[in-house]
Amino acid sequence: MIDRRTALGAIAALLSPVAARGASGEQFDVASGQDSLPVSRYAAAAAGKRPAVIALHGSRGIELRPRAYERYVEALTASGMDAYLLRYMTPADTAALTSKSSTHESRDAYYAARFDGWADTVSATVTAIQGRPESSGHVGLLGFSLGGYIAAEAAARDTRVLYGGMPDALVATVKHLPPLIVLHGEDDRNVPIAEGRELVELGKAAGAETEFVPYPGKAHGFDFSDTDPMTQDAIGRVARFFQAKLTA
Repeated sequence: MIDRRTALGAIAALLSPVAARGASGEQFDVASGQDSLPVSRYAAAAAGKRPAVIALHGSRGIELRPRAYERYVEALTASGMDAYLLRYMTPADTAALTSKSSTHESRDAYYAARFDGWADTVSATVTAIQGRPESSGHVGLLGFSLGGYIAAEAAARDTRVLYGGMPDALVATVKHLPPLIVLHGEDDRNVPIAEGRELVELGKAAGAETEFVPYPGKAHGFDFSDTDPMTQDAIGRVARFFQAKLTA
C-alpha cells in the first residue's frame, strides 16, 4: 500500500477531533456492524460544491501524533477540498491489536481477516459524504501505513473512489484501481519499499495512472516529523495530487 502515504482519488475519524487550524470540525457517525464509528469533517473555505478526501490512520490511531494528521488536513482544506478523518477501528479491533499477548503474526492474521470489514466502513463513509449538500461527488482516499492497505482494498472494490498497499489476498483479483500516488521511505523497515513498487506495478497493470516517489534515507512515517524538511514535500505532493485529480 502506500508505505506511509497512499493517495487515491475517491474516499476517511477520531474519538477526539483534531483541532485543525483554520478549519471548523464537525463530527458524525457511520455504522460498522454493531458499532458506530466517528468521522470528523473539516470544511474548506471555498463556497459551492467541493471534493473530499478521507484520511485513514495507521494501526496506532490518531491520538499518538495528532499534529501530523492536522498538517494534512490543513493542506487539503487550503487547496479547496473538505477533509475527513475516519476512525475505522472498532473497540474490538483496538483490544485485539493492543493486547500484550499479540504477536506480529497474530496481528497480520487479524488484519487479513478484517480488511473486508474495514473497506466496507470506508465505502459507507463515501456514501455518507456523497449525500451531503456540499459534496461534488468526487472523493479521494489518503491512507497511512495500515490505512493505506485499507484504502487500496476499498479503491479496488469501489469504483467511486480515487486512491494511493494492497492486501496480498486481493492482488490476483484486482481489475480496477483509480489514479494513485505512492510516497515511500527507502529505509522503511515496517513496510518494505518493494511493496510500494508492487502497488504501482499493479496499478499500471489495471490501467491506472500511477506515480511513485521514493525518499532516500527515510524510514517509516518520516512525514510525521515536525522537523524533517521532507514532511512538507510529502504533504505538498499529496495535496497537489488530489487537487489535480478531484477538481479536474
